[in-house]
Amino acid sequence: MTEGTTAAAEAGDTLTRLEQEGEIAADYLEGLLDIADLDGDIDMDVEADRAAVSIVSDGSSRDMQKLVGRDGEVLEALQELTRLAVHRETGDRSRLMLDIAGYRAKKRAELTEQGAKAAAEVKNTGEPVKMDPMTPFERKVVHDAIKAAGLRSESEGEEPQRFVVVLPA
Repeated sequence: MTEGTTAAAEAGDTLTRLEQEGEIAADYLEGLLDIADLDGDIDMDVEADRAAVSIVSDGSSRDMQKLVGRDGEVLEALQELTRLAVHRETGDRSRLMLDIAGYRAKKRAELTEQGAKAAAEVKNTGEPVKMDPMTPFERKVVHDAIKAAGLRSESEGEEPQRFVVVLPA
């Protein structure tokens, strides 16, 4: 096999593995929805080298909000439970991302904007900016926004008070 053929085979294997993670996660989440007697459709995708599963609903947004919880706390817990279900089936650690009713997508847009504002402030003042404490997901989004703005960032502190510091280039 040539180097290009090997890389293509590995990419295909990775995609197959991530699709399998999505299928396992979807089955698990469908079971949870049935137990909770909630209506929701499951969408699966692969984004940035991780399985992405979304629960969408045409029904009551109140029902889906219960699955998101205050500040996404229930969503985070469901994501961890789903990752554990995938791990139990595959034996591999999962980096699966779960979104419910577009909560994470909206949050990503807000955080990207916050990161861009912090980057602009650092560029104007030349001084580091400390942001409020965030979840690992939120910090990742902000780090990506800072990198896109051409600056550096670091996470500091201990969970749950870990935060991003935006640094001059």
